[in-house]
Amino acid sequence: MPKPKSTAWDDLIYAIALLSKHRTSEVSPFHCEHDQLTVLSDPSKYTPEELAQLDDWGFHFNEDAEDEGFYSFRFGSA
Repeated sequence: MPKPKSTAWDDLIYAIALLSKHRTSEVSPFHCEHDQLTVLSDPSKYTPEELAQLDDWGFHFNEDAEDEGFYSFRFGSA
């Protein structure tokens, strides 16, 4: 029997669990504004495989950004 496709809920839970490994804020780990969810976690601490998995789940990072973190338009406000 084929494995059921993961849902957005599944992807979000798995991504947050992985992103919490290298969090950069203990007080306010999330920020949501202009349809973008930001999670404060240090991208430099992740392996290329983990970054690829986060990208598949909809979490990306900007190497030129002032603050360290990942962003998602998939899970932002709508």
